[in-house]
Amino acid sequence: MNLRCMIVDDEPNAVNLLEVLIGQSTSWQLLARCFNALEAIAFLKNNTVDLIFLDINMPLLTGIELAGLLSGETAIVFTTAHVEYAAESYSFNTIDYLLKPITLKRFLAATKKIETHFQARMPEAFKETEKRDEYFFVKSGTQLRKILLQEILFFEGRKEYVRVVTQGFEVMTYRRLKDIEAQLSMPFARVHNSYIVNIAQLNKIQDNHIHIGEVAIPIGEKFREGVMEIIRKKTF
Repeated sequence: MNLRCMIVDDEPNAVNLLEVLIGQSTSWQLLARCFNALEAIAFLKNNTVDLIFLDINMPLLTGIELAGLLSGETAIVFTTAHVEYAAESYSFNTIDYLLKPITLKRFLAATKKIETHFQARMPEAFKETEKRDEYFFVKSGTQLRKILLQEILFFEGRKEYVRVVTQGFEVMTYRRLKDIEAQLSMPFARVHNSYIVNIAQLNKIQDNHIHIGEVAIPIGEKFREGVMEIIRKKTF
């Protein structure tokens, strides 16, 4: 799911952490990082977002006060070190309330709630379209090749190129892996700095490697917890 989101928090470390979590765990577009409510208001005058990660204790204008100024269509995830604001926060279009310090496990639980929330709001016609075979076109040399997402095994980043490997063929395209990642959602997951895999295509996980067909793909240390969280949800 490709949501447009922004972060509003006066703590740089908290902003940096959320940016990393969003980048590694979702395919959402992070449109802005604002360090106070006035910056956020200025940005929102000319831009629209689906979701705001919003701190509560901020100078000039609190997160609660800013929430009261937002469109009712804008969803909010409050982020704070103070549990006492939880009840008040749900008087707005609030999906979740994350207590700092935010852990990866708790963030992944929040992403599930967020995507469920937005999925429920989709028109039925769009939901039916999503169920069909999705595809995209890959530019390779002078040709544009149509590839079904369900047939892709993995993407491998090679500096300024990405190798796309499917069940029947592979192509190289002049793209950054990060750009392709931004267009994907589950069952695709970043498992290494150089790899995005189709979780639905993996055969097994062994010795810290994902096995897809005859290929063993390493799981990067910073991606391991997120990958295993996905796998645990499908483990008996």
